[in-house]
Amino acid sequence: MSAEGATNAVPAESVASAPPIPAAPAASVRVWDPFVRAFHWLLVAGFLANYFELVRAGRYSHRAIGYVVLGLIGARLLWGFVGPRHARFVDFVRHPSVILSHLKAITTRHDGRHLGHNPAGGAMIIALLVATLLVGLTGWLSRTDWFFGIKWMEETHVALVNAMFAMVCIHILGVVHGCWRHRENLVLSMLTGRKRAN
Repeated sequence: MSAEGATNAVPAESVASAPPIPAAPAASVRVWDPFVRAFHWLLVAGFLANYFELVRAGRYSHRAIGYVVLGLIGARLLWGFVGPRHARFVDFVRHPSVILSHLKAITTRHDGRHLGHNPAGGAMIIALLVATLLVGLTGWLSRTDWFFGIKWMEETHVALVNAMFAMVCIHILGVVHGCWRHRENLVLSMLTGRKRAN
């Protein structure tokens, strides 16, 4: 063995005692823009405040929250056409057959991970937007001269609110399933806007 080779040799014990190289953190990408995140949590706050009567039904504060929520829905509908990629309806509105296929895949644990909303999640977003719009509309109509004191309008408003609450529960179950199935904190991603890249 040459002197040069002996100089460049690394003792075996040095290799064995070298500290392990830490794994690189998983790359993340921005998915949810600030408007979508703010809309989501403001809608949650407004719904909880009015549903659980943190402000009493019929009071000005109840109506004010309802009008704010209607404004949020209007802004979200516009954002669904002009916002960034994952905020746009074209990114997550799917044909019913695609939605049913995705739901079937969930039952067999063959549902793939989606960076934005999956087909079922996209359908729920549309259902919640429509339900919220109808809740606000019937609430507003029940205070107008046309329908003030009309029992069926008030009953329709309450029925829509309860239907929306059921949809919210299903939505939460879907989020829990997605967190478990794909080992991803979807709640955190709606706070930070970021998700795992792959």
